[in-house]
Amino acid sequence: MAQLIKTLRLRDMILLIIGSVIGSGIFLVPGPILRHVNHSVGVASMVWIAGGVLSLLGALSYGELAAMRPASGGLYVYIREGFGSLPAFLYGWAMFLAISSGSIASLAVAFSTYLGAVVPLSPLTAKVVSVAVIGAITLVNVWGTRKSSDLQNYTTLIKLLLIILVSVTLLALGRNYPALLPALWTEPVSASLLSRFGLAMIAVLWAYEGWQFVTYCAGETVNPQRDFPPALGSSVVFLAGVYLLANFSYLVALGPQRAAESEAIAATSIATVLSPASAKLVALTILISVFSAINSVSLTAPRVFFAMAHDGLFFRKLAEVHPRFHTPAFAVTLLGIWSAVLSCMGKFQGLINYTMFVGWIFYGLGAAAVFAYRRKYPDLHRPYVVPGYPWTPLLFVVTAAMLVLNVIVSTPKNAGIGLGIVALGFPVYVFWSRQNKRSIEEKSDVVNVQ
Repeated sequence: MAQLIKTLRLRDMILLIIGSVIGSGIFLVPGPILRHVNHSVGVASMVWIAGGVLSLLGALSYGELAAMRPASGGLYVYIREGFGSLPAFLYGWAMFLAISSGSIASLAVAFSTYLGAVVPLSPLTAKVVSVAVIGAITLVNVWGTRKSSDLQNYTTLIKLLLIILVSVTLLALGRNYPALLPALWTEPVSASLLSRFGLAMIAVLWAYEGWQFVTYCAGETVNPQRDFPPALGSSVVFLAGVYLLANFSYLVALGPQRAAESEAIAATSIATVLSPASAKLVALTILISVFSAINSVSLTAPRVFFAMAHDGLFFRKLAEVHPRFHTPAFAVTLLGIWSAVLSCMGKFQGLINYTMFVGWIFYGLGAAAVFAYRRKYPDLHRPYVVPGYPWTPLLFVVTAAMLVLNVIVSTPKNAGIGLGIVALGFPVYVFWSRQNKRSIEEKSDVVNVQ
């Protein structure tokens, strides 16, 4: 029977994390974040730093789990073994229905949107492009994990170089340094500011989204005990530095007021300091960045559905490994098909509004699994222990809970959609559980007859 192949090394994991995180967020959300905090450069910077710190706390916590339990499915496995099959299934269900598929779909929509800035596209053609991108990446991921990882490595390196090139150009040619100091802090601390800070964090965390995806591929990692902790920790720190650099360069190019008003801040910045035609460089950077991010989700997320199918909680076919390519080909294909459907149904922002909210419910639960493992499996070998335990995972869990609560209070409609997605999984879980129980009983009957 075909098996998944261990092929991912430390370099692959670092570039996979960076490529997963840097999608379209850093090119789009800095303006809305500034508006959330009343154009305050200092508060906006604190939001970006807080997002990086929170991601680092989570990455350090997940490092212990990944090194201790390097199984395909990653976070799904931690939730299942820490808290039971129901919450694990609900996570996988939400991933398939919205989190991973919604990420791929929204990134594909962003790809066609920015391609339209280079080559004019009709609405129909834009949808065709989105579906075609998803289809091409799905084929690569069916073809082989090594093929997909190599593609990820090259595209990640290219987009990093382009982002740094754009940022250095903006810093060298920008003329708005004097405007930054007066806009450092624009209003006193208040309950309203703290609430808006929390809402801005949701947008920032979408820009940081993806560092946890690498855990899904733990079963295909050559040396997970050694490589997972440094890969997770160093990647998040590096990403925070890149994001702060890019944000500062936008502010220098446009000034706080114009930066806050911009919906395509990277393109507007480079067009301002050079020429409108130069904005095509940003469009090219975003195209490569988004393509890389789509590939990273397609490479990682199907391993969750693969693990669910192994548990008898999803279509059995998804637990099969392709005999020639050694990939979970059916799981990869199903995710690609559903993502393509979503890309034709909704707008870019609408697709991610509930995705981030639902995701953070389970990301917090994943970090809480550190406590569950320590209680339930105290003698399990731990090659890496999260530094600052118990405060590191506890801070991550508490902050995640506060973010979720803030969304429920501030945007109940989006929260209702997210919670509705999770609730739809309950009857589905009951169905699959019964199917799995029946299958086990039938196999047992066969064995008894023999």
